[in-house]
Amino acid sequence: MTVSDRASALPVSDSGPTERGDAARNRALLLEAARRLVDERGADAVTTDDIAAAAGVGKGTLFRRFGSRAGLMIVLLDEDEKAQQQAFLFGPPPLGPGAPPLDRLLAYGRERLKFVDTHHALLSDVGRDPQMRFNAPMTLHHSHVRLLLDAAGTTGDLDTQAAALLALLDADYVHHQVTERHRTLDELGDAWEAVARKICGT
Repeated sequence: MTVSDRASALPVSDSGPTERGDAARNRALLLEAARRLVDERGADAVTTDDIAAAAGVGKGTLFRRFGSRAGLMIVLLDEDEKAQQQAFLFGPPPLGPGAPPLDRLLAYGRERLKFVDTHHALLSDVGRDPQMRFNAPMTLHHSHVRLLLDAAGTTGDLDTQAAALLALLDADYVHHQVTERHRTLDELGDAWEAVARKICGT
């Protein structure tokens, strides 16, 4: 089985069953309000009370629709996450199928760095909730990196090695490196590449 065959079996982010009537309207209102407030203030400064008030619904409605504040935040990421998942699972090489596994791994690291830099506030917020941090869409990234390591002939504990590589793509880590240590995304991409090559034995 090829990497692309195995990757096609991985869970891609799913927005869930279609809602109807008031539930769908409330969901849309909450998402619109949350996106607007996050754009205006940043995710850290937005509370569930703020979102519910801006949407004109009760806070209980927010929790019924999304389960938690983090659940709502991850839905805000869903569209962009889906686009990136489609790119590395099914898009053109070197990010997608058709390139050697190591080339795909290196391309993935650089693309994910750009993504987490752009979406730092939302990813950081989601990462504080363990149930969201390890849900299916997030776990997909671990599975993808592990598959590429395996296809590249990497030996040893692939789960641990994948986790180590993904730690370099953590939103808060990247944000700290960029804002406090003044490192560029290109420099962080070079660091990712060096670690990935070392793990793969090249």
